[in-house]
Amino acid sequence: MAEEKKKKRRKVSLGKLRGMKRRGEPITWLTCYDFPMAQIMDAAGIDMMLVGDSGAMTVLGHPTTLPQSLDAQLMLTKAVLRGTQYAFVVGDMPYMTYEMSHEKAIENAGEFMRIGCDAIKLEGGARVADTIEAMVKAGLPVMGHIGLTPQSAPALGGYRVQGKSADAAKKLVEDAIALQEAGVWGMLVEAVPPETMEFIYDAVDVICMSLGAGPTADGQLVIVHDMIGYFAAFRPKFVRQYCDLTEILDKAFKQYIEDVKSKDFPQPEHCYEMSKEELDKLGIDVGD
Repeated sequence: MAEEKKKKRRKVSLGKLRGMKRRGEPITWLTCYDFPMAQIMDAAGIDMMLVGDSGAMTVLGHPTTLPQSLDAQLMLTKAVLRGTQYAFVVGDMPYMTYEMSHEKAIENAGEFMRIGCDAIKLEGGARVADTIEAMVKAGLPVMGHIGLTPQSAPALGGYRVQGKSADAAKKLVEDAIALQEAGVWGMLVEAVPPETMEFIYDAVDVICMSLGAGPTADGQLVIVHDMIGYFAAFRPKFVRQYCDLTEILDKAFKQYIEDVKSKDFPQPEHCYEMSKEELDKLGIDVGD
């Protein structure tokens, strides 16, 4: 029997994501910050990648996302885009790149689209709705982000679960509706109780993605470093760890150190060869 032709994967578009929502097919989403990881994720079949400003912490070593500059964020985004063929790539707008004015927000968001992003994301609810509306009118595909918004963590009292009271849940629903009315194509809801997420999900029609907000969503986002055990600082409650890369790498590095110290590495099979004729020219006796 002739081998069945493999179905060629197509680039994930906003239209495809909306189709997945309509069909009830969960959307898979991971953060990504570099070229090799993007290649691996893309080949595995991930639907979406977020070049999050969380790269300030997971890649660049800052204690929060606030120090991330636009230039640094664009550098990470370009690397991910070079490694991606199929996934829908969302560029994350860093702190103070969209708050100053509508014009500046549009200009900075345009930088992400110019280098090849499929969409951009920014944090905030009703307070940024007018900015989002201006961006959407300028033709930008904008995704919102409510709940725990790391750029606003100092004002929220730290990295804390949001929407735990009835009043707080109602406020988040108001934020979600404001974002939808402003023209977002979707929104990320982070670190809220599942009941609050259900309340939000029922209130809007756009794509809703969960980051530690329970199963009632169109898909899930996880910080890749948390998922693979590659960021030793902390692991949020909502993360399922699929491997412990820190443990694997620690073992590999210690073995390498031992092999070099004991002169067990390198061995002849790790070395390049020079022909006997060339060695003769150097006057080196290599024996039989």
